[in-house]
Amino acid sequence: MNILLLGASGQVGYELQRSLQGLGDIAAPTREQLDLTDLDRLADGVRALKPALIVNAAAYTAVEQAESEPGLAFRINAEAPAVLAREARALGAAMVHYSTDYVFDGGKNAPYTEDDLAAPLNVYGRSKLAGENAVTESGISHLILRTSWVYGMRGNNFLLAMLKRAREQGELRVVADQFGAPTWCRTVAEISAHLLADANVAGNEWWRCHSGIYHLACAGQTSWHGFAEAIMAAAHIDCRVVPIATSEYPSRAQRPPNSVLDCRKLANISGELPNWQDALQLCMS
Repeated sequence: MNILLLGASGQVGYELQRSLQGLGDIAAPTREQLDLTDLDRLADGVRALKPALIVNAAAYTAVEQAESEPGLAFRINAEAPAVLAREARALGAAMVHYSTDYVFDGGKNAPYTEDDLAAPLNVYGRSKLAGENAVTESGISHLILRTSWVYGMRGNNFLLAMLKRAREQGELRVVADQFGAPTWCRTVAEISAHLLADANVAGNEWWRCHSGIYHLACAGQTSWHGFAEAIMAAAHIDCRVVPIATSEYPSRAQRPPNSVLDCRKLANISGELPNWQDALQLCMS
């Protein structure tokens, strides 16, 4: 099976390039080779590669910057996935596309299910929701995997930012009234690979039964403040972590106060997801 992996230089994509080994021949073009902002070139690239499976881990993820670059955010997060889905349909290919907890407004006092109304508060969330809709409406065999608070030991993420600031400043002021589930990028990749291995064995029948949106995040929940404290403890860094309110943190992009995802739908076909604290310990060990 020919697999086209987009975003291999990112956190999730880097892990996917390893976890998908054995499922097929992986083409993982760089941004220079296949630029998601050049939609015509993107379509030509997919046609040339003729994948049976497209795994789109590429995204515009700069939540703050998206507020001043909505056109670019929508080009990468919405228009490019629409092109990928259109080309997948023409080839008879399946597609895996990654999305975000930020499609929700955070007003629910319980974890969000896949059936809850999406109402994003910021440009990033709106662009990701538009990408989801494009893939769904294409009618192709697909998995849309919404994840949350993704981190790892490479790239740009909360964990690495906290470690850097702690070593430089000795004190952290971190928002304590936004709640979610920190999710290790390797967890996302390994569960994705598990799903695709099952699909590879069962074929079209698997896709017929399981195509759709799933929530993929580690179990449990915490605040950004709680996450920062756990990072300091795992790294054995003596750093004071001060809880602050969202109103004390300057931000152009509004964020949901609750973006905890209910992952029971996914657990029914993949097994239980690891607790976020256990995954963090593995990541940092």
